[in-house]
Amino acid sequence: MINVYLLGRFEIIVNGKKASQVLNSSKKGKLLLQYLLLHKEESITSSDLCEVLWPNDSSANPESALKTLVSRIRAILNQFDENLGKCIVTSRGAYRWNNELECTVDVLAFEARCQELLRIQTIDEAIAKEFEDVLGMYVGDLSRGNEGETWFVSRSTYYHTLYLRLAAHTVRLMKPQNQLEAIIRICRRALDIDSFDETMHLELMDALVRSNRSNEALIQYRHATNLHYNYLGIRPPERIQNFYKHIIQADQSLGMDISSIRKALQEGDAESGAFICEYAIFKDIYRLLIRNFSRMANGMYLGIVMLSSVDGQTIEPGMLDKAMTFLLRAMRKNLRRGDTITRYSSSQYALLLPAVNNETGRIILERIRTAFYNQYSETSLTFSYKIGPMEEVK
Repeated sequence: MINVYLLGRFEIIVNGKKASQVLNSSKKGKLLLQYLLLHKEESITSSDLCEVLWPNDSSANPESALKTLVSRIRAILNQFDENLGKCIVTSRGAYRWNNELECTVDVLAFEARCQELLRIQTIDEAIAKEFEDVLGMYVGDLSRGNEGETWFVSRSTYYHTLYLRLAAHTVRLMKPQNQLEAIIRICRRALDIDSFDETMHLELMDALVRSNRSNEALIQYRHATNLHYNYLGIRPPERIQNFYKHIIQADQSLGMDISSIRKALQEGDAESGAFICEYAIFKDIYRLLIRNFSRMANGMYLGIVMLSSVDGQTIEPGMLDKAMTFLLRAMRKNLRRGDTITRYSSSQYALLLPAVNNETGRIILERIRTAFYNQYSETSLTFSYKIGPMEEVK
């Protein structure tokens, strides 16, 4: 009995004993076996296999090299079990996996079960467990070590996407039944596989809010936004940004009187310095100010503050995050309570500066520049800014 595992690792287990370790000395041999296993029902021509194994090789006789490789792999496998070398069969200039041997391949079983479950549109307790069991089969992307192989990357991406499709489909079926703990479990595990999947972040935050765990939802929101800023260098997707408002509204009740509402609105407003908020809230404040543009006697200015490297190279994420923290501290201390700050990108903050003009706005930003450099002495970063008036919407 042969059990092959390709998800998260490459293992061949024969009658309970690990056989794949005997192949550690032959990278091409492991690649050949993985390719045949993933195309288990097909015969692969010698020329196609040569293109897979030696894509840029211009040698005169690649088929001879393939025959030598196959013979060597058979001999190595026979050392482990005298019948195991029969796993590769040859016919009419083509090679294939020997399907007469009793063999299971985890990723092929996972694919088949996924296709079945994706057709299901209603769910009960037994089927829900089956969904989770199949999702549990996916312990990681296709075995590492072959990332440089074009065919391997495309195949790995296919299974990765299939897993996320099944996870999202499972959550959609569970939501009407309020299976919130199962949804939270599935989303957390999916995010271990793909930390940047937007749907899983949103579904996890939604399930946490619906479970009256808004604090955990807020932690998850912070985690998602930090991932995008610090690792991708971009703002989080708009749907994630907008979910912030849903989180902070989740604990609000409707049966409050005016004094209670006033007290709730004033809570946490004793801090000095500028107001720091998420980008979704910043946009709402901006839009509100624009609506009142014609009634505002004083100017309203929008500023952008950015950090960049002196040599124009990409800033290392850890260094950038530290510098942005210092910059935020300098802005908070040197701006007024009526000013507003948000993180606009990995290296930029946006500012709303009411009751200033171009000259006073530049004085404020120069003061921030000085405060930043007094705190942060790294000379490889440069501070720059732009400022301009907000314009009335016609």
